[in-house]
Amino acid sequence: MMLPSRLIFLVGRGSTGPERDPVQDNMTRPVFLPAFIRPDPASLDALPVRIYRNLLAAIRAGSISAGMKLPSSRKAAETLGVSRSTVNTAYDLLRAEGVLRMRPGTAAEIIVPKIVEAGKELLPERRISERGCLLSEDVRAGSYAVATGTMGPGVPDEALFPSDEWGRILRRVTRQRHGSLAAYENPFGISALREVVAERLYADRGVHVSPEQILITTGTQASLTLIAQVMTDPGDTAALEDPAHLGARTAFLGAGLKLAPVPVDEDGIVPAFIPDDARVVYVTPSNQYPLGSRLSFSRRMQILEQARRTGALILEDDYDSEFLWRGREIAAMAAYARGGEVIYLGSAAKTLLPALRIGWMAVPRPLVKPLRAALRNFGMMANLHTQLALAEMMRSGLYRAQLRRIAKTYEMRGNALFQALACRETVEVRQPDGGVQLAVRFRKSGFESRVMTELGQKGFRPARLSALCLAEKMEGLVMGFADATEESVNRFCSTLDEILC
Repeated sequence: MMLPSRLIFLVGRGSTGPERDPVQDNMTRPVFLPAFIRPDPASLDALPVRIYRNLLAAIRAGSISAGMKLPSSRKAAETLGVSRSTVNTAYDLLRAEGVLRMRPGTAAEIIVPKIVEAGKELLPERRISERGCLLSEDVRAGSYAVATGTMGPGVPDEALFPSDEWGRILRRVTRQRHGSLAAYENPFGISALREVVAERLYADRGVHVSPEQILITTGTQASLTLIAQVMTDPGDTAALEDPAHLGARTAFLGAGLKLAPVPVDEDGIVPAFIPDDARVVYVTPSNQYPLGSRLSFSRRMQILEQARRTGALILEDDYDSEFLWRGREIAAMAAYARGGEVIYLGSAAKTLLPALRIGWMAVPRPLVKPLRAALRNFGMMANLHTQLALAEMMRSGLYRAQLRRIAKTYEMRGNALFQALACRETVEVRQPDGGVQLAVRFRKSGFESRVMTELGQKGFRPARLSALCLAEKMEGLVMGFADATEESVNRFCSTLDEILC
């Protein structure tokens, strides 16, 4: 029985006749497309795009080489069982990608830039700069049990985000025309948001600044990085709490600063250990991260007086000041500044979501112009529509209502986690005064790594307490409770009991 001519061609030549070069044979006969087109019923791409992507992947993998020919669109359509227009569209996409040459009267030919094989040619080594090494150092590596998980510190409960209200406001502001604001006007923040932030700082934190002194950034990390790059020189000293938020350490190391760790006790950072040569002093006075202590009023005054004497710049990260459940509220340190010795830092990360990427700084008047210019030069401009939506939410009272709602929830969850841990003799905890996390210190050493591993395997995302320390290494965990449930708290405590008891 005779085979169809096309199949005879694919089976190959017989044993008689002159010898043919197999490599040359593969280069002259058209590519057998069904060998590379993979059906994918789950794909959302149009058929021409799927064919294009399959062939492009084969070209990049070397399965289809430079110089090989593709069949005509008619032959390809017959082979694949599709229309010629589908094949022509796929070929056009390959031509636009620069891997297919199509000329009238000739078969479409694969063209691939020549790739130098490893070892055939010595390529120049490309190294990042010393400044690049500092800026790209990952101090967070190994500080968390897993990349994602429950009860991570510093993370609000996404389920409490006011998505309906936010969505309505966001839709409204995005449908409007905003003129030059939609381009690059006011890269340091729109006036509507700066005005309402200035009002809130005065009403809630006692900080009296004008809207011109407010800079809107993409978050506290961006604010710290901007300040470190503008206000210090490499080799300067940065004093910071020990343990401290890794974001501050990252910003200071990236600017080439020397770190001076200052111990923290139940009353916050200890001013006597702040060196006189410190160019900047980083503090979290409202709710020290990660230990949770509140800086006493007398110590706040000591630090301010020392800054006036030495010329240091205090970076007040008003961390978790929105959540205060016990004790007397103390005004922000910036409220007592007399000579421009404090830059106040805040954000919407806990009250709304970190993903909104929006924060603010209240800066002394002499620093407004240079910091505005540097913010623009660094490209740290916050999203316009997010700013407009946040300004409206703050102005309408929805922001304050959201804060009251989540503060009650976080207080109950924080107390539940504290109560579950307080009765265990293997760990040491203090009742949270606010915030969304608490530190769990082990009474015996040598367990931190094992506990981190076990919790990570069970879906928890604690931070390693020792990773936040510079001088005195403390062993323990920093656990978030914003998303804690009765079930997750019980599982967490049971895991601790299995390891520590």
